Amino acid sequence: MAGKFSFSPSDFQEAAIKYRKELLYLPIIGCNDTLQYMTARPGIRYKERVGNITGDAQFAPYNPARSKDFDLHLSFREIETYFGSVVAKFEPNSAISTLLGTGATKGDGQMSTPTAKHVLSLIAKSLSEHLNDAIWNGVRNASGDTTKDLFNGFDTITQNEITAGAISAENGNYMKLSEAITTSNAVDVAKEILFSLDPRLRSQDLYLYCSQDFVDKYNEAYQLTHGGLQYNTQYGQQAVEGSNGKLKFVPLYNKADSKFMHVTTKSNMLVGFDQMGDIENVMVKEYEPFILTYIATMFFGVQFECLDKRRFKTIELTV
Repeated sequence: MAGKFSFSPSDFQEAAIKYRKELLYLPIIGCNDTLQYMTARPGIRYKERVGNITGDAQFAPYNPARSKDFDLHLSFREIETYFGSVVAKFEPNSAISTLLGTGATKGDGQMSTPTAKHVLSLIAKSLSEHLNDAIWNGVRNASGDTTKDLFNGFDTITQNEITAGAISAENGNYMKLSEAITTSNAVDVAKEILFSLDPRLRSQDLYLYCSQDFVDKYNEAYQLTHGGLQYNTQYGQQAVEGSNGKLKFVPLYNKADSKFMHVTTKSNMLVGFDQMGDIENVMVKEYEPFILTYIATMFFGVQFECLDKRRFKTIELTV
């Protein structure tokens, strides 16, 4: 006979064990609005070296007496994923009531585990919002209490590399705008960025990682200056004018307060996590009456694969 839902702590504990892989991956999936423009690197615990290989050998007219040392350059970078944890208390009866309504009735044996999974999935997915927020502005602080303390985001890495001299105008992978972006100059700024790129970078399919505000100003400026053109058939422009569609806008909400824009390829934006080992875990414990505790651990971190001007350029804004 059908009756009201009734869940014991063991229902949630069993769901955490049975659906461990799915629950661990949900925070990653939840960041997809940003990660779809980046490259996932699963299986990374702590540190792994990534790099770029270039050389200076070349063909020349046949000459059996000619030889030359191959000038091999190995440019290594290190992507690090940091081990993080969450301990979140929740009251299962309130969670179930919210999900299913107070009048929901089903057979306990039929629905208890799937519904327990549903509750845990909502908790797991909610973690993704904070991961997404920290993708750019996270600053590693081992004694911190928030996701932004877990790892260095792309903007933080950028600033560190500028300070270290790896990103600079001399290296061809940096430029600073001379004026603030407005609806009057946004198209000119975008073209200035495009024209400043190394030809080998410009020839690739690229993303311009920026704020929605910049794209809004670009669209407004573009409409004002190009409104009469026959090919201007839509308000929202997808790529920078003059790039042959190769430099595409990627407006992201988590770039709203960023002082940098980045031009690079999807393959150069690395997001590392594990998901393949047994160190990461999800569990549910009962430490208090009527209250359960969701406990999870996971690895996470980001890095640029390469800072070479042939693959990367950052633009610092002027406020």
